[in-house]
Amino acid sequence: MTLQSIMTMTVAAGFLMYLATPAGAHHSGAMFEPEKTITIKGVVKEFEYTNPHSWLWVTVTNEDKTTTDWGFEAEGPSTLFRNGIKRSDLKPGDVVTVTGRPLRDGRPGAAWVKAVKEDGRVLQPRVAPVTTAPAAAAPAVPASAAR
Repeated sequence: MTLQSIMTMTVAAGFLMYLATPAGAHHSGAMFEPEKTITIKGVVKEFEYTNPHSWLWVTVTNEDKTTTDWGFEAEGPSTLFRNGIKRSDLKPGDVVTVTGRPLRDGRPGAAWVKAVKEDGRVLQPRVAPVTTAPAAAAPAVPASAAR
């Protein structure tokens, strides 16, 4: 085998390994309104404390007495836990007021910004607000909070 053959096989093997590496990118928040928030009051239906994203499902009673289930997307359990939110903090039947960035397509869903329980406890799943704006336009996070 010649040196050129060995080099060609090495480069080809490296390229194939590169292609096999899982993508590190994550989906964006483009499906949410970047400049708009909604606030609803309802009853916790379910709190899915799961990876890669947790979901808070809240049943809202509409003016016409029908109900609508709203889904609020948050980070995974490790991020929620670092921000003081445990699986047991939101139980079915709990009354909450939730603020979020609504879905652009009008469905009853949003990126969870904060939830306020009846006892006044505020649950914020993210250190920084959800935004699709460039990082330079986002509010600065104090160094003590960015861990």
